[in-house]
Amino acid sequence: METTMPLSEMPVGGAAEIKKIGAIGEIKKRLIEMGVVPGARLEVERVAPLGDPIEIYIMGYHLSVRRSEADGIEVKPLEK
Repeated sequence: METTMPLSEMPVGGAAEIKKIGAIGEIKKRLIEMGVVPGARLEVERVAPLGDPIEIYIMGYHLSVRRSEADGIEVKPLEK
């Protein structure tokens, strides 16, 4: 069984593979358009001092997502 966790719980510097996007509606559409799709690999670059937003590196660029959006993205942690 695969161990998954919300993207919002990943540590800074942690690498992961996206397994599921739990967002709905326009938010999900926008995330998919930006490359946040199942199977994509990402790395958590930094987290703002109050925990929102979270900056990730995905598909060759940096993307900031709200913590509420990151809560709905299930990822599988990877070894770097």
